[in-house]
Amino acid sequence: MSPSSGTASFTGAIAAPHALASEAALRVFRGGGTAIDAAIAAAAVLAVVYPHNVALGSDVIALVRTPDGRVTCVNASGPAARRTDTAAVRTTFGRSLPARGAHVVTVPGGVRGWETLRTFGSRYSWSDTLEAAEEAASRGVAVSASLASHLTHPENADLHGTPDFDRVFRPGGVSLRSGELLRQPELAATFRRLREHGPDEFYLGESATNSLAHLASRGSLLAMDDFADFTPETVAPIEATFGDLSVFTSPPNTHGFILLRVLRAVEELGLSDPLGADFGTLMRLFHQGNALRDRYLADPRHAEVDVDALINSDLREMAPVGAATGEPALVPHGDTVGIAAADSDGYAVSLIQSVYHAFGAGLIDPKTGILFHNRGTSFSLDADSPNVLAAGKRPLHTLMPAMTLRGGSVRHVLSTMGGQGQPQVLGQILLRATAGATAQDAVAAPRGIVGLQSDGCILDSVSLESDIAAPARESVARSGLFFHEVPPRSEVLGQANVVFADQHGAMTAASDPRSDGAAVIAHYPRHDPS
Repeated sequence: MSPSSGTASFTGAIAAPHALASEAALRVFRGGGTAIDAAIAAAAVLAVVYPHNVALGSDVIALVRTPDGRVTCVNASGPAARRTDTAAVRTTFGRSLPARGAHVVTVPGGVRGWETLRTFGSRYSWSDTLEAAEEAASRGVAVSASLASHLTHPENADLHGTPDFDRVFRPGGVSLRSGELLRQPELAATFRRLREHGPDEFYLGESATNSLAHLASRGSLLAMDDFADFTPETVAPIEATFGDLSVFTSPPNTHGFILLRVLRAVEELGLSDPLGADFGTLMRLFHQGNALRDRYLADPRHAEVDVDALINSDLREMAPVGAATGEPALVPHGDTVGIAAADSDGYAVSLIQSVYHAFGAGLIDPKTGILFHNRGTSFSLDADSPNVLAAGKRPLHTLMPAMTLRGGSVRHVLSTMGGQGQPQVLGQILLRATAGATAQDAVAAPRGIVGLQSDGCILDSVSLESDIAAPARESVARSGLFFHEVPPRSEVLGQANVVFADQHGAMTAASDPRSDGAAVIAHYPRHDPS
């Protein structure tokens, strides 16, 4: 900055899975907001334009880096109702919870999560941060290609003909098509109340009263005290060293440990080509991580979860292939949005927000327009499982933001959707980045995910995009895992968004071509009051 100019250059970076969300973030940067404000503005708009993946009635888990170099995890995943009676739920549903309906709605933590994030360095008003979302809901937005495909996907046929779903997405009994206008006036009015009354409106105000009444009418046990007493958890992230990077992600109840475990394995096992000739071994390592997650992961406030053991236990004890293959599954799609944001003042945010399965529980309150997630379906009803359903308990979570620092400075802000495959998407992107790939190349490159990731898979399947390099394909064939081909740049293999920074702080950003997103780096003058 020139002493006589009175201004300094400010840079803001954003990557999000819908262009309108990135546009809202740029508006915030232009108005003086930080990366924290920009990420929240983008998340709010996504709750309007990407309702198959995210909504106001969803959870948030985020990492935030502040200019002092500290990284913090904000876990705004909500618990089951205090009035939950697990024995009664077993009597009703048997061995497992349903995928839809009011019984699998836990407290939606997202709005409180945004509020908590703001305490780490907001410079923009709450009302202005949500302005673009209200405008989008009121004015209407063109249905994206991703939303249109989910409206007609067979997995969502159970929602067709239901009053909540048809009212918003199938006027006249016909699903909205790509490019048609989606207007949500009730949701716009809710955003207006949120802007006027703050986050308490969602948990204590008119919106809460209406939402709880709608959920109760469908059988939910959630009550006003569940909403009113909810507070996000602010905790230290879990971290590991990978080369000269410090890699951070979210602790249990999330499965972030899988990423750290596999990065450790890449180094300790000396995998020289983990994205090529050693790709089958990489997939076996993630397969092992999946088995550990399914057996041991739970809410550490209600069950003992030894995260150090999950990261550092014996790498040779691979989960057996073929031991529990089961029948090929119709895998739930949709689920999540990932946002990456950073700025030249030293703020960075990886924010993951989700309704879990596409359109969540399938419930949309007609008075508020709020769509509710179905995160509770992740609970087990097995009394011996650490993840067994219990009153006030959070379910196992697949949301996991990630970030790396080198020498205390941000190098990678990583976010993705992809359900159970999130650690695998982030791992492959980070491995490409550390091998020298640009942000765009790292995000766009063909990838594979082991587990229940795409239709027709079993636990031992690797969903591989058909254009993946031959050495990787051949390595999977030798691994003992089963090959399941999907088209190139398939949305079922995640939609990632990243911001990278070099040693000088210069930023690049990339949005996944598998989404409808945009990544932008913008420079603005900032007035120096001195």
